Amino acid sequence: MFLKRIRESLFKKYILVCNALLIISICSCDLPTQYDVIVYGGTSGGVIAAVSASRLGNSVLLISPGYHLGGLTSNGLGATDIGNKAAIGGMAREFYARIFKYYNNGDSGTQWRFEPHVAETVFLETIREAEVPVVYGERLKLDNGVVKSGAVIEEIEMESGIRYKAKVFIDATYEGDLMAVAGISYTCGREGNDKYKETLNGVQTSNAVHHQFIEKIDPYIVPGDSSSGLLHGIQEEGPGPEGSSDHRIQAYCFRLCTTDSAENRRPWPKPEEYDESKYQLLIRNFEAGDHRIPWSKILMPNRKTDCNNNFAVSTDYIGMNYSYPDGNYTQREEIFKMHESYQKGLMWTLANHPRVPEHIREHFSTWGLASDEFADNDNWPRELYIREARRMIGEYVMTQHNCQGRQVATDAAGLAAYTMDSHHVQRYVDSLGFVRNEGDVQVGGFDPYPVSYRSIVPKQEECTNLFVPFCLSASHIAFGSIRMEPVFMVLSETASIAASMAIERKTDVQAINYNELRGKLIEAGQILEWKR
Repeated sequence: MFLKRIRESLFKKYILVCNALLIISICSCDLPTQYDVIVYGGTSGGVIAAVSASRLGNSVLLISPGYHLGGLTSNGLGATDIGNKAAIGGMAREFYARIFKYYNNGDSGTQWRFEPHVAETVFLETIREAEVPVVYGERLKLDNGVVKSGAVIEEIEMESGIRYKAKVFIDATYEGDLMAVAGISYTCGREGNDKYKETLNGVQTSNAVHHQFIEKIDPYIVPGDSSSGLLHGIQEEGPGPEGSSDHRIQAYCFRLCTTDSAENRRPWPKPEEYDESKYQLLIRNFEAGDHRIPWSKILMPNRKTDCNNNFAVSTDYIGMNYSYPDGNYTQREEIFKMHESYQKGLMWTLANHPRVPEHIREHFSTWGLASDEFADNDNWPRELYIREARRMIGEYVMTQHNCQGRQVATDAAGLAAYTMDSHHVQRYVDSLGFVRNEGDVQVGGFDPYPVSYRSIVPKQEECTNLFVPFCLSASHIAFGSIRMEPVFMVLSETASIAASMAIERKTDVQAINYNELRGKLIEAGQILEWKR
């Protein structure tokens, strides 16, 4: 057993070194500045789109604002959310087959749970095999960083001043920065139910039954004294009329990779700026009698986890991200650090604070950060889970009606299959004077459904050579179903195949022949319709 652990440790170090060498070699290249396809965003879908474009014979460049590839798939979200895995085909399925092969000595199959470093290793191997050049650490200039000639993007400019030209661009970021800077119509927040005749959009108090307070919690710093002010994280105003629109977006968190292995576990770090007042609502909820263990711990290989929000007060930093989508890089970094400080302090509090129930302290003391993950970032995930940011307004807007089958897109770019899922967006004081969470919606029970090709391209008058497979055209509640990593990969491959067609035929991305595209997608292994 001891020798086995040594071999595993050496192998992981070998993988890290290989990954580092690959990054250095790609970054050191004297790259050209003009390509057939440029993919902006080193996410899971960004990698898929770039590799797909290369396999199709295009010159392609992948630009990653960060220094690692894979987005949330390689940053702790190892418990793949999809709803129905049979709905996933093409290169997305190839990724999960590669994961299976990694863990099972080359056997064939698919595996949907994995460690973060394994996901990144697979993405890097795929990039290397396709010989895709990657530029790391380059961010789009947010002030006039996109140069257009009419509705055509001619070039983009990075913060460094480097300019890149391409025939077609793919925005594979969670934020939709390329889309926004290119002047494409988009929205943030929640539409009112009246906008698209939905029932699950806008303010949702009656549907917010999950991850909710089960005890009556006084919201004020001094219990019963409203003049003392509200506890941290509670909004001063009410939630708003039921079903009405607002600017709020669902909460973010880090998907932690933890372990209970004493040999690989490190204690929860206490942030230097630890502020006990941020956790008074958590503690007061315990003292009121809610003794549920407040996280969702999903087991991964090698005694590790993917951890998510659970119950009334947990890893979601509710209400602290509203300005993120349209924020500049400095503002986003401040929000990122605020979330990091909150969640580190939360985990430390759960394991150490004397007012936390003993059985909960004991539970969290047996778990800690996996010391062999995110080695260059103090074992903390490098990316925040941006569950929702901007959403494009295209010719076709995916809505609740698509999810539930009342409307069916006839130009499928892929299938989505997950429950309509929104995390909470705010905390407020209800009419009885107690704390409530608002915004969580979890409504499923429907078959996989097609996502319209028109929802991943802008309106033709706005831009004719851009794809947006991440911040696609969808209402808030429909996006909550579509926004799963495998679906982003599927839509990104579709974007890449369509981009190749547009380049070959010298036509707008909106004007390609869908029937021809459909044939190519099926050849690529994509699943475009659901048959019971």
